[in-house]
Amino acid sequence: MTQITTRKATISDMATVFSLVKELAVYELAEDQVTTSVEIYERDFSNNIFDVIVAEMDDEIVGMTLYYMSYSTWKGKMLYLEDFVVRETHRRFGIGQILFDAYLAEAKTLGANLCKWQVLDWNEPAVKFYEKNNATIEKEWWNGKIIF
Repeated sequence: MTQITTRKATISDMATVFSLVKELAVYELAEDQVTTSVEIYERDFSNNIFDVIVAEMDDEIVGMTLYYMSYSTWKGKMLYLEDFVVRETHRRFGIGQILFDAYLAEAKTLGANLCKWQVLDWNEPAVKFYEKNNATIEKEWWNGKIIF
């Protein structure tokens, strides 16, 4: 079997990270809502706005978690998982679990007391994945946002 490895992303990975985000947006039926660019990713990554763990298979990036430190007034330091995607062609190899475990390990390394993310209610495979990992899926909170 081909080996799957994870590592922290570098600036040179941002084009691939962006393409994975676009692939996720297509899956979530929201491709037209992506208004960022590779250049914005490179700038914000360089400014430590977010970090990324990538998964590689056969020297190719096939998945990633994009996250950043946030704060919970109830729990303290919180690592927020903004995007988590494995290329559709590489699903069912266990890459998602390897990436999620690496993300959780990073949260512990950074001293986070909580990990948090969103999942679409219709994304049954993702909901089942998180539940399998003993996650609490909150259904009582509604999201609010303002886009500038």
